[in-house]
Amino acid sequence: MKTLRNIGCGETTKVVKLHGEGALKRRIMDMGITKGCEIYVRKVAPLGDPIEITVRGYELTLRKSDAEMIEVQ
Repeated sequence: MKTLRNIGCGETTKVVKLHGEGALKRRIMDMGITKGCEIYVRKVAPLGDPIEITVRGYELTLRKSDAEMIEVQ
């Protein structure tokens, strides 16, 4: 399983599935990250946390723990 955390800086990927339950999964979906949307990884901090991405035309910053719950191609 490949997650958003494993995607390198400058790469574009597509969301396959969201893991997690309840409020956490809902929060990720409320940010615009849903199955089938494309995500461009803009920057990754030196220690890997946080990750700056572009999704649906806006910039978003995710924690490493949240990025691990997003399965990508």
